[in-house]
Amino acid sequence: MSALRVGLTGGLASGKSTVSAWLREAGFEVVDADRLVAELHQPGGAGAATVRDLFGPEMLDEHGGVDHAKVAARVFSDPKARKALEAAIHPLVRKRFEETAATCSQAVVVLEATLLVEAGYSPLFNLIITVEAPCELRLERAMARGMDSESTRARLFAQGDGEERRKAAHRLIDNSGDEEHLRRQVDELIGELNRLASQR
Repeated sequence: MSALRVGLTGGLASGKSTVSAWLREAGFEVVDADRLVAELHQPGGAGAATVRDLFGPEMLDEHGGVDHAKVAARVFSDPKARKALEAAIHPLVRKRFEETAATCSQAVVVLEATLLVEAGYSPLFNLIITVEAPCELRLERAMARGMDSESTRARLFAQGDGEERRKAAHRLIDNSGDEEHLRRQVDELIGELNRLASQR
């Protein structure tokens, strides 16, 4: 029996990492798209080769891995560069996730990805969940974590207004309140996912 495939998304500082941690605690297999990208960006990885081909060898560090600071500075100031990188990396991440899902021993497998819908991953999933909070609140949270205002705003702008992900989502988790408010919604979600998985 194949695992129930769940997509978890939301913008910067929306709270999706907190939600994914609770889903992991509930016994679900949770795959972080950022971790997959980090693996692809290691020396010798397909992602590192992609970055080199797109932007030149100066975007790699002395070991041949991706220099994340240089790449971030490039793509968040150049929308065309960002789109080119996303178009090249998204298929690699998708392939890695599909490999993980195909061999998953858990009843539920979750992919946490900021641009899950925008990257075209939607058809992979039985259920898509988005974690949402007002933009100004997300900005405050990101800055409280140590990000500066300029880079935070650039990342929020690059991620868009979120309308596409909200339209594609089957469930919306509201994280505009406190942690208890968020936890209640996640507990309900865990119950629903367990029910759906048991019906497969």
